Amino acid sequence: MSPGRAARRLGSGLGAGSGGSARVPPGNARRRATLRRGWGPPPHQVDTSLLWLCILEMAAPKVAVVGAGVIGLSTAMCILETCPSCSVTVFSDQFSPNTTSDVAAGMLIPHTYPGTPIHVQKQWFKETFTYLFAISQSAEASEAGIHLVSGWQVFKNTPKEELPFWSDVVLGFRPMSKAELQKFPQHQFGQAFTTLKCDCPPYLLWLEKRLKATGVQMYTRKVADLWELHSEYNVVVNCAGIGAHQLVGDKELFPVRGQVLKVHAPWVKNFIRNGDGLTYIYPGIHRVTLGGTREVESWSLSPDPGTTKDIFDRCCSLEPSLRRAQDIKVKVGLRPSRWCVRLEREVLSQGGVKLPVVHNYGHGAGGFSVHRGTAKEAACLVGECIAALQVSSSKAKL
Repeated sequence: MSPGRAARRLGSGLGAGSGGSARVPPGNARRRATLRRGWGPPPHQVDTSLLWLCILEMAAPKVAVVGAGVIGLSTAMCILETCPSCSVTVFSDQFSPNTTSDVAAGMLIPHTYPGTPIHVQKQWFKETFTYLFAISQSAEASEAGIHLVSGWQVFKNTPKEELPFWSDVVLGFRPMSKAELQKFPQHQFGQAFTTLKCDCPPYLLWLEKRLKATGVQMYTRKVADLWELHSEYNVVVNCAGIGAHQLVGDKELFPVRGQVLKVHAPWVKNFIRNGDGLTYIYPGIHRVTLGGTREVESWSLSPDPGTTKDIFDRCCSLEPSLRRAQDIKVKVGLRPSRWCVRLEREVLSQGGVKLPVVHNYGHGAGGFSVHRGTAKEAACLVGECIAALQVSSSKAKL
């Protein structure tokens, strides 16, 4: 199936990553049967009892995940939770703190994918919000870098849709009062709500820690072709982010360059976001993220001083106290963008040999907002691949 074909169920970590230095000692010593489901509710699925019975009959299916950003790591986690008998290995040329996900603001405010039905996007967001909310209320919240934050989204003119599709998922969504809007004299309309903020580097390390505890192996290795993994793995999962542009030749995938500032301003407690999403102030546990830019088709990872000044000035116009911010660090990342997230199964064929692949990439600026939802769906697709392999193997024995 070509990358451009609409997904069966419409659907970053930097991708594919030479070498082979292991992130953990070899050997899946710990049994995954003891792995608990994790945070949030069980996946929304049809009856898959027969599917998983087929999987259980197949001795330790081996799954390779390419990519170690938030999409790759969360997909690996969901595969283990859904199919504890699987042996999962993660390959990437970059791990935290050097992934695209490490640069992300990590704010749970969805970005719309024009090619994906709204009800699907809402489901992905709701599952992610529920999952992270449970973490935020647990003893692991600080280590995982997850916390609730309240604030305002402001508009210079009243938007056509005063109630976005996600308004009933976040907490306490309401129009801003006239008194609140006095803080933003250049804006006529605003929305107040509480959502979740994910400090990305701690969250990635938390995911890595949980995966390692189940015996998952992680290798720093650049995968240039998915067929490299065919001889050792039953299913390959492509979570290569912007790396999929070369890895699978997806011409519909393009970079949207984002430059942000990470500053020390502990007095800033509330988020502020311009309605167009271009200017934002997102307070984290230790630092405040100021943004941003959306530079389509720009591959540059070098910080631009002029852009840094522009971002800082725009954010100070929303929150003048930021003029006193200290220790300003500049970060740049390339958002892996598409018309829609590519979330689908594909069977590659070469010389009569077949390789089942699940794609989960192209989340653009909204990866953190939907990462858990798309990871759960990708895990179900992996289960379908394994069940199909079992059926094929059973027929071959007859």
